[in-house]
Amino acid sequence: MVLGLWLAFGMAAQAQTLDDFSQPTLWHAEGTDDVSTSLRSVDGKALCLAFDFQGVSGAATLRRTLPITFPDNFALSFDVRGTMAPNDLQLKLIDASGDNVWWFRREHFEPTATWQHIEVRRRDIEFAWGPGKDRTLRHTHGLEFTVYAGQGGKGELCVDNLKLAPLPTEPATAAPPKTPNALLLEQAAQAPRGLYPRGFSGEQSYWTLVGVDGGAKHSALLSEDGAVEVDKGGWSIEPLLFSDHEIIHWASVKTTQRLEDGYLPIPTVHWQADTLSLETTAFATGTPQRSQLLLRYVLHNDSDRPRQLTLALMTRPFQVNPPTQFLNTPGGISSIHDLYWDGHSLTVNGHTRVLPLQHTDAFVADGFDTRGYDAAALAQRLAGQRPTENTQRGASRLHDAQGFGQGAMLYRLELPAHGSRTVGLVVPWHEESMAAFDDTVSGDAAVWLQQQLVSTANLWRDKLNRVTLHLPRAQQAIADTARSALAQMLLSRDGPALQPGTRSYARSWVRDGAMMTEGLVRSGHAEVAAEFVRWYAPHQFSNGKVPCCVDARGSDPVPENDSHGEMIFAIAELWRYTHDRAELEKLWPTVARAVTYMDKLRESERSPANQTAERRALYGLMPASISHEGYSAKPMHSYWDDFWALQGYDDAVLLATALDKPDDAARIASARDTFRTDLQRSINAAMTQHGIDFLPGAAELGDFDATSTTIALSPNDGQTWLPPGLLERTFERYWQGFLQRRDGKTEWDDYTPYELRTIASFVRLGWRDRVEPLLTFFFAGRRPAAWNQWAEVVGRDLRKPRFVGDMPHAWIASDYLRSAYDLFAYERAGDHALVLAAGIPSTWLQGEGVGIERLRTPYGELGYTLREVGGKLELRVKKGLTPPPGGLVLPWPYADKPPGQAWLNGQPVAWRAREIVIRTVPATLNIER
Repeated sequence: MVLGLWLAFGMAAQAQTLDDFSQPTLWHAEGTDDVSTSLRSVDGKALCLAFDFQGVSGAATLRRTLPITFPDNFALSFDVRGTMAPNDLQLKLIDASGDNVWWFRREHFEPTATWQHIEVRRRDIEFAWGPGKDRTLRHTHGLEFTVYAGQGGKGELCVDNLKLAPLPTEPATAAPPKTPNALLLEQAAQAPRGLYPRGFSGEQSYWTLVGVDGGAKHSALLSEDGAVEVDKGGWSIEPLLFSDHEIIHWASVKTTQRLEDGYLPIPTVHWQADTLSLETTAFATGTPQRSQLLLRYVLHNDSDRPRQLTLALMTRPFQVNPPTQFLNTPGGISSIHDLYWDGHSLTVNGHTRVLPLQHTDAFVADGFDTRGYDAAALAQRLAGQRPTENTQRGASRLHDAQGFGQGAMLYRLELPAHGSRTVGLVVPWHEESMAAFDDTVSGDAAVWLQQQLVSTANLWRDKLNRVTLHLPRAQQAIADTARSALAQMLLSRDGPALQPGTRSYARSWVRDGAMMTEGLVRSGHAEVAAEFVRWYAPHQFSNGKVPCCVDARGSDPVPENDSHGEMIFAIAELWRYTHDRAELEKLWPTVARAVTYMDKLRESERSPANQTAERRALYGLMPASISHEGYSAKPMHSYWDDFWALQGYDDAVLLATALDKPDDAARIASARDTFRTDLQRSINAAMTQHGIDFLPGAAELGDFDATSTTIALSPNDGQTWLPPGLLERTFERYWQGFLQRRDGKTEWDDYTPYELRTIASFVRLGWRDRVEPLLTFFFAGRRPAAWNQWAEVVGRDLRKPRFVGDMPHAWIASDYLRSAYDLFAYERAGDHALVLAAGIPSTWLQGEGVGIERLRTPYGELGYTLREVGGKLELRVKKGLTPPPGGLVLPWPYADKPPGQAWLNGQPVAWRAREIVIRTVPATLNIER
């Protein structure tokens, strides 16, 4: 019956030829930045797109105007042939506005030398992007065939015979087969809590990063519950304890976390089950080229009697990265197809080895069989017997075609009263490390592990203590989190490439890198910042455009018009903190090309079309872009881009002057001043158009986005040219909204901790009394708090599953670190003064007070102490820097009383606008309270 209907329908509705490619002039070839393209016609019917990616990322596109009205169901078909490395083939359908796009994608596509037919049905086409709320494909105006860089290279794609055929409505079909994640989520819902990872059990889970400085390519994750994902996207090792027939797991214990010394990137998970405890510690040793993961399990018996139990170190097909994670590295299942236990070590999937440091009593494995699969079955089987009975003591091999294999290394342990035992594993990340490790451990493995931990801790102490913050004991977390934030930036970088993360965001963005650069140079890591800038700068396109991001495919051509100013800012930060003229001379061509490109962008918006009343706010700005994620559906004229562009112009003037290029400096200064004037007029026009009294996020929208607007105050010098009342109204609006959210007077589900940048803005606005409430709120969003980290997304409900991005998120870490330093000192744009302790609440000055040591500034290393002593306020500034042009400035910290009489180095000194200026160091300032 169905076949008869199909035949009848096919006779009535023949396929329509949309294009037989006999008119090649209807088509246009186009490549993104530095991608070359050309067209040729074949026998007057097919059309071939030749392309050369020339080492960059991006796309080669064949496009034409082609209005199409789509039936309820259809098959869109075409023929292709060609030669190219695996790249993505995309068919895009674009509406008349140009804003809404639908697409069909075939990843890693390699055309054959002979024609092949591709048929795309309605169900195969997805809405790609655009502001449209109705995403049903009905009418489109243009069509594109795109080759998007996978492996890139040179190649040719030929297309022919584009047709559209209506199809009958498809009958309802059975539900698609379950994905592995869906299968395990369903099983976990039926299993006792604790036998599956928390992320599979309907609860949000949290984790932290383990690795070596610069070794993001190989890094582990330790979950809050003690499971370890051994490598990026990899399977995990999870501890279980068996006492008699009881399974002790993450859900049956009290769990706490800590970092070594309270801040080092050596995390521990502590389980407490009555008088029994287990501590899982993970850390990495070596270099990015030759590193290894070390795992230490310490069991302690706090009771007055001996205990016998079994520790099972389970190798399980789960990432620590949970199934709610979908970006770049999807979370959830991580297939284990093969396990091989040779009696001394475990090899997983034929390449990754797990090396026990002590003798194991047995090994057991399990996988998918004809009865189906239950990931909890192995643990339950072990609990139902003495776990060392009927288990393999010799070689054992498991192959699981489904990828659900799991195994357990078993340790039968006798714990004396108030005694402990240590078990250790090593997972080498490189073959060289693997070969070397077989002969490394001799003697007591527990002693060796402790030696490795101490050595690793000492290495990190040297990296993280180049700046020291002194705070009252109640605020010690502020200092510890600052040091941990620095570690997170170092851990997340892949060699020289600074990255915001290692899973969801394992790419290098100049935006993130530039802001991390500021934190790094202030922390005494200018060499790390320089490595990043030297690596990123050569990825600039030939036209001067700075790519928004770079990955293994090369420079990304997506237009994000903040990137050019950010690159110049990063170079300028290196100059300000190192004064390395030779380095600056090498980088100047990058600066000059970026300025030329910004000039071109800005002039493109100084058109007559943008002088009309409805478009006046767009005149002279950077063009619309998607640099701001809130505008990814449709590019907008984001003031974020403009503030960064203005910073780039400012810094380019500085750098040209430093290199004795007066003509360049004058020309760039003129462009900067014109741009600033256009920007001021745009802001005024946008506020008038939208009837608002605050700084908008985008000119078209008049939206409120204080987190983005923070860039106007730092690093930009907006306080020197934006009306003070406008800045105060903008951030007062943020403050009132913050209070409503904090106090539960407005509904909210989650936030992004990029908001930590507002702390630096409040410091610059002189709102000292508002800093501590912000810190208190944001510190409550560290998950878990003892690991001193933020994810990209923080949920109000601790356990509601959601996408959280990378954890920790290194760009957010840099936002916090820069704000933490600003509490103690920041450079004021108006007079180039170093303003001291403007973010320190006056209550912190009691007792030992506060202090900072070796904070790097453009003028040398800053160190001081500030405290209340004998009814006076005492500031002691150490030697180590040359006072800047505006001097060192101490604002009066007590809002509820007038400034008292002051003596600088024993001599009376006057207050000016509630500030005292110090122009020589060392210095001692005493002030009557």
